[in-house]
Amino acid sequence: MFSVIFPGQGSQIVGMGKELYDKFNLVKDLFRQADDTLNFSISKLILEGPKKELDLTANTQPAIYLISYSIFNLVKNEFNLDLNKAKYFAGHSLGEYSALSCSGYLDFSDTLKILRIRGDAMQNAVPKGQGGMIAVLGSSVEVIEKILMENKEHLKVQIANDNSEGQIVLSGKTEDLENLVQILKDNLIKNIKLPVSAPFHCDLMNNATKIMSEELNKLNFKNGQNKLISNVTANEIKDPDELKNLLIKQIENRVRWRESVINMIEDNVDHFIEIGPGKVLSGLVKRINKDVKIDTINSQSDIESLKI
Repeated sequence: MFSVIFPGQGSQIVGMGKELYDKFNLVKDLFRQADDTLNFSISKLILEGPKKELDLTANTQPAIYLISYSIFNLVKNEFNLDLNKAKYFAGHSLGEYSALSCSGYLDFSDTLKILRIRGDAMQNAVPKGQGGMIAVLGSSVEVIEKILMENKEHLKVQIANDNSEGQIVLSGKTEDLENLVQILKDNLIKNIKLPVSAPFHCDLMNNATKIMSEELNKLNFKNGQNKLISNVTANEIKDPDELKNLLIKQIENRVRWRESVINMIEDNVDHFIEIGPGKVLSGLVKRINKDVKIDTINSQSDIESLKI
């Protein structure tokens, strides 16, 4: 059995999807629709840059979704491979929106618009420079949770992403993260400051949660074709009515990617297909379980060699 997975922020590069855009009218048409929907040329930004503009969260989120959605539809409509036969769809943070859109829960244009709003709300939830994120390498969730608990009175830091064995991302106020870095060093725990301008997936995103709650409640979700795995619970979303609430909670809550992958594998998934730019999730899955089959799909040759 296979699952389809969709990447989140950080997978973007200038020129992503260009090969497929140049070769297939289906992709050109989706890019054109995206430009019309967003009232600016996101296609030009994706294909030509500049990188600094593409890396702005309000641009990155709809851009990565557009690439993922384009590849998904190309696989389905031009190469006649039915990815909707997947046991589960899952995505990392914004990738969860790609998952629910490709599965038919939300329209293409609505997803583009909500991700534009989501990116802007998350970027502006905290004044620039006042929050950030660090990646912790080679440690466990249990060890990091213990350190955070011991220092909770004077450090406002949370686990933002539990990505894989030995890769955890923390979010918080800049000064608190700087103090935490010293504590991690004292415990011989390696960490890297991430090049992001906001502390995603923590309580500091509260203003973004308010905006997204209002915006998501305006949308009409349909009955999708596939079972979705929630970032918040790491389990299948059983009730479609629960979907909105989980997307709202996702803004401030931990992305439980490691647990999500483990739960899918325990439910007989032995093949993961990553649809979108880069191969970040493929690398994480491999670290979680080296025995499962993984395909990364972002070129014509990738699609042609895909077997499901």
